[in-house]
Amino acid sequence: MTEEAQENFEFYDSIEIVETHLTRKLATLRQKLKQKAKQEKRFRFYSLYGHICHPDTLLNAWKQVKRNKGSSGVDRIRIEDIEKREGGVESFLIEIEQSLVDRSYKPDPVRRVYMKKVNGKLRPLGIPTVRDRVVQTAVLLILEPIFEADFKDCSFGFRPRRSAHDALKAIQNHLKEGYCTVYDADLKGYFDSIPHDKLMACVQMRVVDRSVLKLLRMWLKAPVSERPEGGGKPTVKRNKEGTPQGGVISPLLANIYLHWFDKVFHFANGPANWAKAKLVRYADDFVVLARYIGPNLEQFIEDKIESWLGLEINREKTRIYNARSRGETLDFLGYSFRFDQDLHGRPFRYWNLFPSSKSMQRERQCLKEMTGPRYCFKPLCKLIKEINDQLHGWTNYYRLGYPRKAYRTINRYVRQRLTRHAKRRSQRGYRPPKGKSFYSHLSDLGLCYL
Repeated sequence: MTEEAQENFEFYDSIEIVETHLTRKLATLRQKLKQKAKQEKRFRFYSLYGHICHPDTLLNAWKQVKRNKGSSGVDRIRIEDIEKREGGVESFLIEIEQSLVDRSYKPDPVRRVYMKKVNGKLRPLGIPTVRDRVVQTAVLLILEPIFEADFKDCSFGFRPRRSAHDALKAIQNHLKEGYCTVYDADLKGYFDSIPHDKLMACVQMRVVDRSVLKLLRMWLKAPVSERPEGGGKPTVKRNKEGTPQGGVISPLLANIYLHWFDKVFHFANGPANWAKAKLVRYADDFVVLARYIGPNLEQFIEDKIESWLGLEINREKTRIYNARSRGETLDFLGYSFRFDQDLHGRPFRYWNLFPSSKSMQRERQCLKEMTGPRYCFKPLCKLIKEINDQLHGWTNYYRLGYPRKAYRTINRYVRQRLTRHAKRRSQRGYRPPKGKSFYSHLSDLGLCYL
């Protein structure tokens, strides 16, 4: 898949709705909305704004925002600042509720920041203020169950009780079933290129509450504040298309728009039927797998994505290939699928699943920065604790398939970096205790090898 898939997974500043932390009243409301949407596929919800303004919804939205942390927006007000101010969170939520009830709420500009990608390029992210994140989360709490009732099983990105691992397992199952010809797609600047009019038309297939639609339009057109690289006064420009990466509501809107590609793909006259093709999508990253991909299937995908949805396929990164061919790999969400020979000499091949080369490169770069010269002041034990936390998070994600070779590579790299760090801190040359190797010494100091 694209080299950006795993970076998307790491960098989206979306809000994960934790159902177990919702109040019973709100959880019941969400369940009723989803049930109504499932039972009546053509029903349009027209009275939702009151639920968004309700104090219970706003309080739950605040808890979700606080749990997911995140940076401050253009006003530089942090979550901790709101808790410490006079009146605390209660007065903050009352102000939001009042602005929504009297229709005086207007979003602040989105703060533009850049995240460095593995290839050295920069990815733009938009960070709303804490106040806007709370309101967006309140809208998300009410709209999500409605659209969840419509979303297809082939969609996995930023959905409750679905994960990147589920998408990877779906691809693995399709490959094992023989669907090995892959349309490996790459959408160019998806989040920045969604047409606002078409997106709002998709939302209005389910929601016709004018107040809710007005909120969504304001967020889509919210100005972006960007500070020049050399400092100075920030420049502000208004969005004409796209939805900012980093916004709480953005992943849901992105899924709503591409849901219509999922839908036509599975129509009676769609390639899921006449080509027996399989679609696996995680937000804007998707692959189509089939036993054979001919010109008709290729044309269908490109017509629907470009002519119908108004998006752009990056032809340079999009390709069609047979994943069973020797040496080919299917990269998706930081993992690689490869049809490998059995390591024990037995006469069969198997689908190997392991961290991709770009994921390994990204992790090595992260560890290199953590152990670089600028942190030579850190005691070895403290640095080992920080590295353990980093490795724990990495292995928690890269635990599928057969990652042992990747684990050994990372272990060796960590050992080398920590050895260099220890020697850099010592003027006389650092040595482990007598009779101990660096491997066992670092283990004694608490390093958790993978």
